[in-house]
Amino acid sequence: MKKMLFSGVIAGMLLFFISYGGLFLAIKFFPNLFADYNNPLFNSDGDRDFLFYTHAFVISMALSWFWERFKGLFKGVFIIRGLEFGFVYAMVALVPVMWITFSALDVTVLMVLTWLIYGFVQAVIAGIIFAIMNP
Repeated sequence: MKKMLFSGVIAGMLLFFISYGGLFLAIKFFPNLFADYNNPLFNSDGDRDFLFYTHAFVISMALSWFWERFKGLFKGVFIIRGLEFGFVYAMVALVPVMWITFSALDVTVLMVLTWLIYGFVQAVIAGIIFAIMNP
């Protein structure tokens, strides 16, 4: 349990810094991609901003639990285990969520694809951390 919690917190911190650093870099280098976010769908009054900023920790703790339950299924060196972990997460969770999101909300295909890639990368990074810290 300690390994699961500790690796989840470490993954959360790393994902937090990578996610927000990557967001600022992406806005700087791909500003046209983010023009679609000037949509009332994405406007917040600020009451729930804390939830947005804690996302990296919520996802890392959920992925840490998932890793603990199924880590025996992932074989090979830590990078391969992390990639496979990210792929499984993307196929089982992200693809269905992105499907329903695209079908129900006024978002573009490009937005959904970037969210899918972003979630996959998060899971791969978390999987590599888990494979190293909690083999």
